[in-house]
Amino acid sequence: MKRWLWVMALAAVAGAGIWWGLRPRPVEVETGVVAVGPLRVTVEEEGKTRLRSRYVITAPVAGSLGRVRLRAGDGVKAGAVVAMVWPPRVAPLDARSVEQGEARVAVAERAREVARRRVAAQEEQVRLAKAEAQYWERQREREERLSRSGDVAAARLERTLADWRRAEATVAAAERGLATAEAEVSAAEAEVVSARAALGQGTGAGPAVAVVAPAGGRVIRVMRESEGAVGLGEALVELGDARAIEVVVEVLSADAVRIRPGMRVGLERWGGAKTLEARVRTVEPGGFTKVSALGVEEQRVRVVADLVSPEGEWAALGDGYRVEAAFVLWEGERVRQAPASAVFRLGEGWGVFVVEGGLARRRAVGVGHRSGTAVEITGGLREGEVVVLHPDETVEEGKAVSAERG
Repeated sequence: MKRWLWVMALAAVAGAGIWWGLRPRPVEVETGVVAVGPLRVTVEEEGKTRLRSRYVITAPVAGSLGRVRLRAGDGVKAGAVVAMVWPPRVAPLDARSVEQGEARVAVAERAREVARRRVAAQEEQVRLAKAEAQYWERQREREERLSRSGDVAAARLERTLADWRRAEATVAAAERGLATAEAEVSAAEAEVVSARAALGQGTGAGPAVAVVAPAGGRVIRVMRESEGAVGLGEALVELGDARAIEVVVEVLSADAVRIRPGMRVGLERWGGAKTLEARVRTVEPGGFTKVSALGVEEQRVRVVADLVSPEGEWAALGDGYRVEAAFVLWEGERVRQAPASAVFRLGEGWGVFVVEGGLARRRAVGVGHRSGTAVEITGGLREGEVVVLHPDETVEEGKAVSAERG
């Protein structure tokens, strides 16, 4: 009997070991809890600040720029002189160039004298033509009176009228010739000035041109500081109102269609402790293509927002500073929600795995708004229920699970 008792005990121990080794083990899963609380649906993108109004001051003429004394951050009043531009400096000439320049001056002066003589001659022609026209005008008036009394034949009156019209045309032609001659004199004068200027040395003669600020503000950046030659329209200084700041965010076009003017925007990770508040002012109607850091072409749209937080909270912000903008598309204060990683497709709808008595139970749910981490539950779940996060193929209906709270 003792031998059989030992055999039976060993068999029981072996059976228990086999059962323990072959029994189904619960699947270890991470779980979350259905809760009621605030929920916000946002679109988050990086953006940057920029000045709402800026002025790029450029050189009004080509010439020699004096040194710009302004520095970034300096205050400037409207009408203040920003820089001075002198006439262009003339390069030194060699002996051959000097001789050629002197010859050019002599030719220009002779051409000017010829033009002046032509003006004098043309003025004399105008005087004679006017005298001739006045004679025929008086003759016409006399013959018209005599023609009415029958003392002058009609044919003679017609010849007098023709002579008067020719005299008037001669006056007009002489005046046009005089205007042409005067224009030639002006051109000759300009050529003389140009030829003499070409012989000058050092700084060109003439007054300096003051470059003034069109509006008051602060200097944002100085594009050109050192003196030297400057071209027409070259940018010198950029001005702006440092307190009139707006935020520009480039969002995907699929997100831009959900953003409306007046929406709230939270600005985070800009360097300050508080989240700044802003409002969408405009969504630009045109998009553009931008290549992402991963090399993917994306269609993006610029959204412009205005800061509404007190100025004291964002006084440290300047032009071109980086911010992270969160556009609030929807928000609720008491929303029943579950972790977004717990929800999966179930046929045409959505489902979750609920942990009940240590077992996973599949349940269909209704979903509403979604944020990055949570989803609104419109039906199928109660507050406080435990759901499986990231369910994979090992989680099945009725399978035992070992819950690990996420």
